[in-house]
Amino acid sequence: MRRDGADVGWSLVVPLKPLVRAKSRLSRAAGEEFRPRLALAFALDTVTAALACDDVRDVAVVTDDQLAGERLAALGARIVPDTPARGLNAALAHGASVVRARRPGAAVAALNADLPALRSAELELVLHSASLFPRAFLADAADIGTTLLTATSGVELEPAFGGASRARHLASGAREITGPEVPSVRRDVDTGEDLLAALALGVGPHTALQAPRPAAGAAAPEGSERPSPPQVRASGA
Repeated sequence: MRRDGADVGWSLVVPLKPLVRAKSRLSRAAGEEFRPRLALAFALDTVTAALACDDVRDVAVVTDDQLAGERLAALGARIVPDTPARGLNAALAHGASVVRARRPGAAVAALNADLPALRSAELELVLHSASLFPRAFLADAADIGTTLLTATSGVELEPAFGGASRARHLASGAREITGPEVPSVRRDVDTGEDLLAALALGVGPHTALQAPRPAAGAAAPEGSERPSPPQVRASGA
């Protein structure tokens, strides 16, 4: 894939906790039986959409969960064990280093695993804008956290995810990618309300299968096709 005559080929790094611990805030909405299934479904839909994006060369999932690893590898993702075992940001930095050990010039991006409504075309727009800056990020739908952080060839990722990560990524000098027309890339899911919002956008097949019936019944409009949004903009420090 080419941007202005150059081969970009993003490598995405997707972190995933062991399913038994993932998405704990969804327990109230989904119940303990369905919470791990939803976490896996989110990751499967996220990785499926990411691999279908024209600007994505490969996806590395950092996880120690055997079931998730097997299912995601079957989609075409590379599974990287979380050998640091020191939390989210250490896992992302490790995943980026593993990618660059194989492909030193790789442009890398950290992508949340809980984007069940992710659209490949919207992700492509965000990555195109990100390629214009050494480091860039996209805030979540609440404008508090981060769903995507990028670093072009030769630039360290420097992840600072968790909580109010938007402010930390801005302070680190990363450029914020803005534009309201990429909702699927911003819609992470931590709570029942988040899940309803994702369902309204239209989720992937794995999440649609696992979503609680009352929520799924209130979900999304007929037909899942969405028009491609206009180009996003980049702004910030």
